[in-house]
Amino acid sequence: MPKPSKSPKPAAAKPSVPEEAAKAYAEVKAEIESLPTSALLPINVDIPRAVAIGIGAVPHLAKLRDQAAKLPDFNIQNIDKIGPYALAAWHAHLTALPELSSTLLGKLLEEAKPLREDMLLAAELMAHKGYFDKRSVEAIRSGQGNLDTANDLVALSALYAASWDQVEKRSPVTWEEVERASLLGPQLLIALGERRQPVGPDAGVLTAVELRQRAFSLFANAYDQCRRAVSYLRWNDGDAEEVAPSLYTRTRRDGSQESPEPAPVAPVTPQ
Repeated sequence: MPKPSKSPKPAAAKPSVPEEAAKAYAEVKAEIESLPTSALLPINVDIPRAVAIGIGAVPHLAKLRDQAAKLPDFNIQNIDKIGPYALAAWHAHLTALPELSSTLLGKLLEEAKPLREDMLLAAELMAHKGYFDKRSVEAIRSGQGNLDTANDLVALSALYAASWDQVEKRSPVTWEEVERASLLGPQLLIALGERRQPVGPDAGVLTAVELRQRAFSLFANAYDQCRRAVSYLRWNDGDAEEVAPSLYTRTRRDGSQESPEPAPVAPVTPQ
């Protein structure tokens, strides 16, 4: 059985509370609304998981900021704003989800709490064995209350998805549970009444679904540029994928591709 590498493990962090995500959206609202059509991307990725992966990469990207700022043809704003961009995408995603009756809260919690605990116990074992980032798992474990339960499920789903090719046959957690956690987390937030009202343009100009695509595109395009920089800066270390993991889930439980992996980005060539 191959041992896990000693390189940094892909990290994932739970999304901020909806109120903070709404504030982040307001900060980059003008950029979202003015994004050219040519920059819009199809949403062929699980947004909650993508957000958790992006937020988890923020501290790693921050450590490379000074080096990245010296790269030609790289806008350092991509690193400086990746956190707000990720949270804005999270806010836009929650806003675009359908309404859920608060009467479903009890049923959702009945499913969410044991799912969180099962995934956490297995994640702690995977962290002990060196397959997961230990600090990410500890941060998830520290959560308390229903709001944390919702965000913890999103973070756990991202954590497993980012390393699924390594932990699929080593963890009792199934791919169905990974997908369910990513869906259940946002649903629980809505049932808790935590979703904030849209802070986008006046009603009727852009729909919530259109704003979600725009916010996701802004985030994903910036993150792609960050990965481009990291691929050069960490080329000799061979851990670029751990510093800034792909937002795209690699495989399903049965080995089939869930969503297309972007073509590898070319390293930045220094001048």
